[in-house]
Amino acid sequence: MITDKNVKGPASYFPSIEKKYGKPINHWLGIISEMNGKKHMEMVAILKSDHGLGHGHANALVAYHMASAAK
Repeated sequence: MITDKNVKGPASYFPSIEKKYGKPINHWLGIISEMNGKKHMEMVAILKSDHGLGHGHANALVAYHMASAAK
């Protein structure tokens, strides 16, 4: 779990995501990594509808995943 209060961007949501949904961030990133070929908002919609995440949390996870994949 990320606890550094200076974390900015999508990763700043990680502590609250883990607390609210009871799963580690790697769990969610694993689900996202299986969504090959989907666009950003398609992935957000799946996380919301199939896994019950809120929009902000889903968006933060997808944004983080896509930025990491681009490196």
